[in-house]
Amino acid sequence: MSYQEYVIAAYAVFVLVLGWDFLATRLQIRRQLREARRRAQRQAPRPTPEELTR
Repeated sequence: MSYQEYVIAAYAVFVLVLGWDFLATRLQIRRQLREARRRAQRQAPRPTPEELTR
């Protein structure tokens, strides 16, 4: 009796889960950075009309 099919399936599932974990983390980091940039842009002081004419 050979367990080769089960071992291959287990490794395949492991690689899929590992890949998904990597990808989901990268997407989450990208989303958080984008939100932080937007938040910083909203909170940045806006130039007054006097500063714009200089």
